[in-house]
Amino acid sequence: MTALLHATIPLPPPQTEGGLPLMDAIRTRQSCREFAERAVSQQLLSNLLWAAIGLSHPERGGLTVPNARSRREVDLFVITAEGTWRYDIDSHALKSVVTGDIRALAGKQDFVATAPLNLIYVADYARMPDLNTEQQLVYSSTDVGFSAQNVYLFCASSGLATVVRGSIDREALGQALGLTPQQRIILGQSVGYPAP
Repeated sequence: MTALLHATIPLPPPQTEGGLPLMDAIRTRQSCREFAERAVSQQLLSNLLWAAIGLSHPERGGLTVPNARSRREVDLFVITAEGTWRYDIDSHALKSVVTGDIRALAGKQDFVATAPLNLIYVADYARMPDLNTEQQLVYSSTDVGFSAQNVYLFCASSGLATVVRGSIDREALGQALGLTPQQRIILGQSVGYPAP
């Protein structure tokens, strides 16, 4: 993943066919908090991000997950040992946010600081001006739940391990990510190969 140190990294096209049958992925889906040190390849990362919140119907802007009124209020941040990026849905690329390793800020559990990949789901309430605060939280949390479950199913289908997490120092991580007051960290999700 050394190639990811540039400002914008185009990802390879996602491989959108194959994997386990749906019922097998649902049956084998599980949370795992122990990861091998092995990095996730760019192709696998491309497939994972597409599954999480990618464009499944580019001609009409449709995503791989439901999204109320197509607001696209959820930003997905990718944190690795080499840096942090925001996933750009339309260009299927990573936009550099932070250089260096901030994985320790991605969650309060010890394993987070060494997980090869941490996803951070951030809601931008500025994209939901027509909703009150409670509605913003409900809709954005629901939309994050769709994405996190897609990641779970993708990981089950691809031999990866994952766990979704709510235990995050949101203030410290928000500062590191340069979030605005309108942006709120909803969940984190650690991903990697399962520990032997």
